[in-house]
Amino acid sequence: MSVNVGKVIVASTVAVTSAISLTAPAGINAAAKVKLNKTSVELKVGESFKLKLKGAKAVKFKSSNKKVAKVTAKGNIKAKKAGTATITVTGDNGKTYKCKVTVVKKNQDTGLTDTNIDLGGMEIIIRDWWSPGEDIEPRNEYEAARQKYLDDIQKTYNFKIKEVAISDWGATPMDFIDYVTNGGDDQNYVFALRPDPSMGSAVLSGLMYDLSTLDCLDFSQEKFKRNMLHEQFTFGSSIYAFHAGYAEPRTGVYFNKQVLKDAGIDPDDIYDAQKNGTWNWQMFDELMSKVQRDTDGDGVDDVYGLTLNETIMTQMAILSNNGSLISKNKKGKFVNNLDSAETLEALEWCADIFAKYDAHDPEDATWDYYFEEWRSGKVGFLVDQEYLATQGNMLYNRTDFDMGFVMFPKGPKADDYVSLWDDNIYAIPACYDAERAWKIAFAWNKYTDPVPGYKDYNQFIETAKISNYDKRAIKETLPMMEDQKLGKYTFDYLIPEIEIGPDLYWMIGPNAAIDEIVEPTIIKWNEVLDEINSYIK
Repeated sequence: MSVNVGKVIVASTVAVTSAISLTAPAGINAAAKVKLNKTSVELKVGESFKLKLKGAKAVKFKSSNKKVAKVTAKGNIKAKKAGTATITVTGDNGKTYKCKVTVVKKNQDTGLTDTNIDLGGMEIIIRDWWSPGEDIEPRNEYEAARQKYLDDIQKTYNFKIKEVAISDWGATPMDFIDYVTNGGDDQNYVFALRPDPSMGSAVLSGLMYDLSTLDCLDFSQEKFKRNMLHEQFTFGSSIYAFHAGYAEPRTGVYFNKQVLKDAGIDPDDIYDAQKNGTWNWQMFDELMSKVQRDTDGDGVDDVYGLTLNETIMTQMAILSNNGSLISKNKKGKFVNNLDSAETLEALEWCADIFAKYDAHDPEDATWDYYFEEWRSGKVGFLVDQEYLATQGNMLYNRTDFDMGFVMFPKGPKADDYVSLWDDNIYAIPACYDAERAWKIAFAWNKYTDPVPGYKDYNQFIETAKISNYDKRAIKETLPMMEDQKLGKYTFDYLIPEIEIGPDLYWMIGPNAAIDEIVEPTIIKWNEVLDEINSYIK
């Protein structure tokens, strides 16, 4: 069994013939190296830290100075007073591992701020597909403060860092793969990568540096918990990609306020329902039914309930009903959930909704016709991405009516609303040696830390404030989309050989026969997942 993913081919012979050959990175197809998640940690009095042993079971934790730092039988360290202590961890392999704990007073600075760290003038490029590569004059107080912060850290630690568009969006995955498989060069890159199945191949092939081995990174920091991408890229005890800061708001439901008012609907009722937890599939269906009507009496509807990219809605419908396509079990193995009751119910609902409210495109319509249809002002609802209504994008530039924006409604099996977290991936090439990778990660970590005085600054909400959003979307919807309790990421695109679009999403149309689509796809995916899981130990 082998299927092309760009130039990448994952084969049952555990080889990739065009661009990659599978190796055995830590946690995959090999016994994980036994190590602590931290070999040194600095805490303020009163703070806690969870010490973990990776690759073996910890059977004993002991502190050399309990007055400075106590440790529980489960590895929870509690900072008691200023000083140092060593935590010794005994594994079930009979070996011991040590972590140095430095405790400082509450009013002291902590973290990796040792001015003795000198990166030797190292130049680091965050390689993406959108940055201009040149300094831009600060446009507001935040940007001025950030520029000062960046100048300070680069001077303090003696390095230079900038973001530069080198790849384009389409070529980025293969640019990364080619770079690593060819041994890299004398540049120091952090690659920004788009979500793509070849990124799963890159992990399985050992092309991404194992970030869990770099003690300058602490994934318990708030900036990482705000998006959790590193969990998506955790295989065994190893972590292969990161992202810092708030997750970008993604799929929600736009509504044309005037179209709703013409149908006798108060647009604020939708926000109120979102707020009180009653914004659900049933309400969405009822509102679309009221909106869609024949206004000129010719027997044909001329105002429609819905327009959209069906793939985007199908993905969100599954998540909003507590469903999924692919998940991971406790052993880190991938699981096929396509036949779960929650997922099947979502697919059936989409086929029904598409038939009732989205079966009105012209026969020769292109895939993006729905933008034109939405801008016509004759549609009540649009399911799409949040960024489309921000300044400079399609909905912002080309609509002349007021829009609202809410979370995707809850399905019958849902516990709460769900926000899809689907951010760009940042990775360090595995062809770099340990010292070089550590220095790059240290600089990137400093570069992505919150700006002093702006700990909770959210660039996405700030952008929305100057865009085509009403106040309730900014105040209510966007914060919900970035709430850690509601955020959810998927593993769908991480699996080489599984093509979610052709296999499933592109098949879900008006009155689609879900059983006929799903049954052969389940068989195909099971074969792929069995093979991939055989690499994961």
